[in-house]
Amino acid sequence: MQEKIALLEQELKSFQGRNPADLEVFRMKFISRKGALTELFEDLKKASLESKKEIGKRLNKLKQEAEAKFEELNQTLENSTGPGEVELDLTLPPIPNKTGNLHPLSLTRYRIIEIFERLGFSVADGPEIEDDWHNFSALNFAENHPAREMQDTFFLERNPDVLLRTHTSNVQIRLMENRPSINLPGRCTARILTSVFVPPFFRLPSPVRRSILPV
Repeated sequence: MQEKIALLEQELKSFQGRNPADLEVFRMKFISRKGALTELFEDLKKASLESKKEIGKRLNKLKQEAEAKFEELNQTLENSTGPGEVELDLTLPPIPNKTGNLHPLSLTRYRIIEIFERLGFSVADGPEIEDDWHNFSALNFAENHPAREMQDTFFLERNPDVLLRTHTSNVQIRLMENRPSINLPGRCTARILTSVFVPPFFRLPSPVRRSILPV
């Protein structure tokens, strides 16, 4: 038993803690209730009466030295890392950078497009800056239709008229001759000032040619 105590004393003096992992090893061996020092105190119960006093005194001194050294090592590590600093563990997996989320309008638009694609529609888009023919005339808007007025439509040029499209039906004129079913999501701009529409707004019309519908 004296030899075990001598080995622990020597190990205690030579121990050097360089990081928190070393400090935990020290704690488990010298401070923990399941450590080597605790085992020696248990063995003390089996020692003879003549040696108990000497061994007990030696173990108590070793315990006090271990606790003092533990506090010293702990304080040294805290001072070396500085306040608020955390030691970097290079063995941990990297944390992926989260760049952000899609806007709720975009998420809703993609979801609707996904549904229509499963129904057999193809997705198309066209210019947001449109001429009079594709935005009005080809869709049978009368010359005196209110949508042609400055109060309802955002014109960029007049004569010939160039404007911000008021709907996505302009894309139908460009594509319906060759595609029987189309989903036309897109941004529109018009002065439709209600609780539902505020410019600009998004529309997703889905025209189908009558010739492809089942009878």
